[in-house]
Amino acid sequence: MLRLEEVCVPDLGDFKDVRVIEVLVGEGQDVNTEDPLITLKSDKATMDVPSPQAGKVNDLTVSVGDKVSPGDLILVLEVEVMEREAAPAPVPASFNANGQQQLELPTGEPVNKAEPAPAEAPAPAPVPAAEQPVSETGGVHAVNVPDIGDFHDVEVIEVLVGVGDTVQAEDPLITLESDKATMDVPSPAGGTVVAMQLQKGDKVSEGAPILQLAAKAGAGPATESVAKAPATTAAAASSETLSGAAPRARPAPPPSLPTPLAQPNGAIPHASPGVRRFARELGVDLHRVAGSGPKTRILKQDVQDYVKTQLAQPAAAAAAAGRAEGLALPELPPVDFAQFGDIEIRPLGRIKKLTATHLHRAWLLVPHVTQHDEADITELEEFRKQAKEEAAQSGVRLTMLAFLMKACVSALKQFPTFNASLESGGENLIIKQYYNLGVAVDTPDGLVVPVIHDVAHKGVLDLARELGEISERTRDKQLRPQDLQGGTFTISSLGGIGGTAFTPIVNAPEVAILGVSRAQIKPVYRDTDFKPRLMLPLSLSYDHRVIDGAEAARFTTFLTKVLEDARRLLL
Repeated sequence: MLRLEEVCVPDLGDFKDVRVIEVLVGEGQDVNTEDPLITLKSDKATMDVPSPQAGKVNDLTVSVGDKVSPGDLILVLEVEVMEREAAPAPVPASFNANGQQQLELPTGEPVNKAEPAPAEAPAPAPVPAAEQPVSETGGVHAVNVPDIGDFHDVEVIEVLVGVGDTVQAEDPLITLESDKATMDVPSPAGGTVVAMQLQKGDKVSEGAPILQLAAKAGAGPATESVAKAPATTAAAASSETLSGAAPRARPAPPPSLPTPLAQPNGAIPHASPGVRRFARELGVDLHRVAGSGPKTRILKQDVQDYVKTQLAQPAAAAAAAGRAEGLALPELPPVDFAQFGDIEIRPLGRIKKLTATHLHRAWLLVPHVTQHDEADITELEEFRKQAKEEAAQSGVRLTMLAFLMKACVSALKQFPTFNASLESGGENLIIKQYYNLGVAVDTPDGLVVPVIHDVAHKGVLDLARELGEISERTRDKQLRPQDLQGGTFTISSLGGIGGTAFTPIVNAPEVAILGVSRAQIKPVYRDTDFKPRLMLPLSLSYDHRVIDGAEAARFTTFLTKVLEDARRLLL
């Protein structure tokens, strides 16, 4: 016999008025279960709405360009139903009028002995349940993973209940996470957990056992309870699809997340999978958030309000709560790169690890701005070449870096805020009366910044000699502790490698760093004509809490003038 079934838009989470961008079937067309019917597109992703069962399209009610919301009619499906004898049976898998799949929850005995299953209902074979004795409280029933679409081997990232816990219908039991979204599996009925059959980190598919539930007296996994459960699950699955089309390849497992701690009353925070994911991305503990939705359900707005409240608190209070300067950044999830091709694991050396920690901290805590400029060093380079041979006779390799150090000291004397550090409380600026310049040295083990002390009282040849010595000790790993301490300003020179400009990271607690790129011959307009000039790119990064843009521009302008006319070094 034939029966007409309405197929409606399933629960899409918080999305409404989603545009139909493609209609994949037509009237009179035969479709199978899970065949896509239409494609919807939100502002961030697309999703296919699958057919809940096989049949023939009788009446198509949507077209491309329409906007639909959950519950809107998509089409009427002509379904062939096999006549059979009515008999008590476990609750079968089916779909409701909203196109949502009803969770099949087999039990150790018929769901309702008094009322046989409707003759027109389909009767697919149920997933076998573990045999359990029927208790006086209504029997022990197996709760399995419901239909989760095309996903297989999905990781369990949260186990929200334990043996002995009492749960109500719709309470979340576990949280699954695919490559792009999470979904909670709710309890189909109220009862007590008598056995857990999985744990966090397990990978499950449809039909996998979750737990054994001792149902409340007179409230076994009745049809009403079971019918409610898949609605939430289907909503989670639809939300997952909407957040991004599910890939066929299994992605890298997501990071393990801690099992939520029970609230003082023993309850688990009540929130949708989308809100849970949103909270995890912001590093928010849902146990600290008060829900404003029905039955104290935590909404996305509740999480946003909580974050605003925390940001409004003083930095000291945030630090007391275990956050560094109010920052609680979620870590990047690990990725299994081997699934895409061959890889090589190469451990980071000790120097690179220490440098990474220092630079990461500086980048997070120092508001960086970079000022770019160019200096005409044509005459200075000619002078360096002339003095190069004389310096070589004394065993000194005269480089442009030695001249840069002297020029920087002149600029630092003119602009003392660049030779300073911000006091830890942020109330005072510490101006230093000495000039110790750090010089970034590239070594096989990573970047090291030794410090040349008392630069203001040393000549260019003395600086060139000391640069050669300390660079050699750096590469030979023979630096002394004092060689790495006391810096007031840093120069990072990439002139020997290349590049036109870059953004160096401030070497905190210093407040500025000068980046130097490769000098190039460029046509420069001078005296009513273009002339070839050797131009040196300069990149000055600075702490915007201490130095503003105008000061930075004045600093680089002064520095370029000193480099363009070496006689200014004598002033």
